[in-house]
Amino acid sequence: MKKTFKIYAVIFIVVMVILALLEVNKKETTNWRKNFDINEKSPFGLFVFNNEAKDLFKNNLKKTEQAPYEYYSQRKKAPHNIIVIEKDLDKESWKKILDQVSNGSDAMILMSRVPKDISDSIGYHSADISFAEENVLKLTDKTYQNDFIKLDKFPSGRGFSYINPKVEVLGKTVEKNNSDQANFIKVSFGKGTIYVHSEPLFLTNYYLLKPGSLKYTQDVFSYLQDRETIWFVENDTKVSRFFMRFVLSNPALKYAWWVFLGGLVLFIFFNAKRKQRIVPVEEPLKNSSVDFVKSIGNLYLQEGNFHDMMAKKAQYFLNKIRMDLLIDTQNLDAEFAKKLHLKTGKPIEMIDEAIDLIRKGQDPYAGVMKEDLVRMNKLLDEILK
Repeated sequence: MKKTFKIYAVIFIVVMVILALLEVNKKETTNWRKNFDINEKSPFGLFVFNNEAKDLFKNNLKKTEQAPYEYYSQRKKAPHNIIVIEKDLDKESWKKILDQVSNGSDAMILMSRVPKDISDSIGYHSADISFAEENVLKLTDKTYQNDFIKLDKFPSGRGFSYINPKVEVLGKTVEKNNSDQANFIKVSFGKGTIYVHSEPLFLTNYYLLKPGSLKYTQDVFSYLQDRETIWFVENDTKVSRFFMRFVLSNPALKYAWWVFLGGLVLFIFFNAKRKQRIVPVEEPLKNSSVDFVKSIGNLYLQEGNFHDMMAKKAQYFLNKIRMDLLIDTQNLDAEFAKKLHLKTGKPIEMIDEAIDLIRKGQDPYAGVMKEDLVRMNKLLDEILK
């Protein structure tokens, strides 16, 4: 046992050393997924914008994880600003936002895809307007003509294929081999205003950290009034209170922790297997009743007493009918045949034939053949199925 334990210990240590070397030499890969998560530091997360938002909105910003439908159903708000950045909303939440805008609020919607019924009610149709690998976002206002941002990493190329004549274009997508296409619009809606930007990528960490890019973001949000702003975020993850959160939040420590647990389980498994006593094999008691029945059956067949066997089979059958089906078997008449037919569902012809054979077996003077015994046995077994 001691020798085996040493072998397992050496193997475990060698595996741990190899895994540690692989972890140290592993190159960290960049996650280029467009997640728009306020806690993500990856290129297309919103960590930087989330930290700068308070200053951008002069401490009038309030974030909420609630859906607009739930948020506005619980409280009445004076006219304010609404921000939605790449967030999936249900139709009722969109209706709540439009109701707030109708009552005097302003909404800034920065989404590449808005539900068609909502965009139709605002007054535009969105589509893929650019398939270039690079393009530039510019504002139409001459005051901001020197403020632009170049998208050189995975631009969505989304814009507006149709705009209602009453809609004002505030920004465009500019590229070398194509005419300028609208991507930022302003729409009067009731007492308020709706701003829609189809390329929210400029808010991500990768572009905000580029020199000069922050100015374009400031210009876009400068269209909102200086008042309370509600930002409907996708998920503002709270800090976990789990005691293992530090270990599990660090990839290297988490990897080592699971390897340790796996090694511990293997050690317990092999150690317990070596110490377990051998369980003796005990043969179960043999059931001899089946052999006895076979012996009695063979005895009857050898003697050729088919009449007696038919009588016993009929007696067993009628007893089974009385006990299980609760049918009186004193008179094997048409009434008996009808009750047996209704309770078993077997054809009346089969039951009549079986009754005839039962009577033949019960009659001591009837001539019985082996074929009669075989036929009755088959019919009675079929009826009792």
